[in-house]
Amino acid sequence: MMAQGNSCRKIVFMWSFDYGQTPPPAEPPMPKQRLLIKGGRVVNDDQSVEADVYVEEGVVQEVGPNLNPKPPSGLTVLDATNKLVIPGGIDTHTHLQFPFMGTTTKDDFYTGTKAAVAGGTTMIIDFAIPQKGCSLIEAFDKWKGWADPKVCCDYALHVAVTWWSDKNAKKLLAMGITGPEGHALSHSEDVEAEATHRAIAIANTVNCPLFVVHVMSKSSARMITNARNEGKVVYGEPIAAGLGTDGTNYWNEDWAHAAAHVMSPPLSSDPSTPDFLMNLLANDDLSVVGTDNCTFDTCQKALGKDDFTKIPNGLNGVEDRMSVVWEKGVYSGKMDENRFVAVTSTNAAKIFNLYPKKGRIAVGSDADIVIWDPEATRTISAKTHHQANNFNVFEGMVCHGVPVATISRGKVVYHDGVFNVTAGQGKYVSRPPFPPYVYERVKQREEVCQPIPVKREPYAGVVSATPSAPR
Repeated sequence: MMAQGNSCRKIVFMWSFDYGQTPPPAEPPMPKQRLLIKGGRVVNDDQSVEADVYVEEGVVQEVGPNLNPKPPSGLTVLDATNKLVIPGGIDTHTHLQFPFMGTTTKDDFYTGTKAAVAGGTTMIIDFAIPQKGCSLIEAFDKWKGWADPKVCCDYALHVAVTWWSDKNAKKLLAMGITGPEGHALSHSEDVEAEATHRAIAIANTVNCPLFVVHVMSKSSARMITNARNEGKVVYGEPIAAGLGTDGTNYWNEDWAHAAAHVMSPPLSSDPSTPDFLMNLLANDDLSVVGTDNCTFDTCQKALGKDDFTKIPNGLNGVEDRMSVVWEKGVYSGKMDENRFVAVTSTNAAKIFNLYPKKGRIAVGSDADIVIWDPEATRTISAKTHHQANNFNVFEGMVCHGVPVATISRGKVVYHDGVFNVTAGQGKYVSRPPFPPYVYERVKQREEVCQPIPVKREPYAGVVSATPSAPR
């Protein structure tokens, strides 16, 4: 039968059969997806507790000691004894399947997200970048159309507007500087700092929060730190490469090695910058860690073999981000395990209105979970990584802290080096505007910080105008 209203239509299908007939048998219910993580230490941004985690249909159902869900049949059990159970990482800054500078990144949405889960990241936020004349909505739809059939983990999208002047680059080329060092020289830290300062000033003037991506230099980071100390609502995002390596690589005599590090803004040529940025990240002056993952192989980089302005900008990081932050942050003694969770997952979830479905292990949260072995080590290498690129900027780095298992929406997608992923299994995650974590302060200031007119008696004197002098 059918009932129709003004704005919707409801259709109800009912079985009908003659006397003596029996209805067709009902379809057997699909078995529930059930997972138990036992014996681990559950680490959130605010506390760590010894607890088991029970997951059903992709959602955390229980967190507590000695869980024993019934029935045991159909239950997958993962042993996390002597390991940490942490929220899946959120990479706030990637460029997958990105057409750029006459070529396209090596990692598409399949290989990029597959590598991400191997490194403990269960969600990315990619950039949709419109071509000239293309609307923001068109760019969003195009990127979503590329991502949906390929992603192995959840994702969301930023939409960007970009432009850059090449006046200084032309000057360097005229001086005979054509190699990757020219890229660093044409993108001074002063320019990055000035742009950061200008963005902070404009945002503060209109009472708008600001998220500064890709913080690469000491001077830019200081601008953000000072703004936060003054009460401005500003968040800074260093990237894994800026925390794990530096811009001295631009002067490497091997052109391919130097070119592999070309990105914008460039890595700082000051080798003490990674340590400086990590200290700010540990102390909440900077907030989250992205990667700007945008991979081009050596042959693609060679598009600029005689002109550094034509070297495709970008490098890797989506797979190694979590391990690099653990090595340079936690293992070095700069931050604890809870701050690690905050900067790799929770803060991103709060800033981009994904929390507490993402970025936390709690009842009702999505089961995006990583079993992390803080004692295990691995050596990063292009020979063993899962990205499509032939170069890794962290080559040879020994990292303490390794993801043993990655769970995305309750499904074990990576365990002990073995993948269990399907292209398109990830979901686009809509992010409602005005996240409370960011906007509560902004809205309160709108209410209480408005200018008040001065009460005074009306002016009662003579009013005259001086006529304009003829030209």
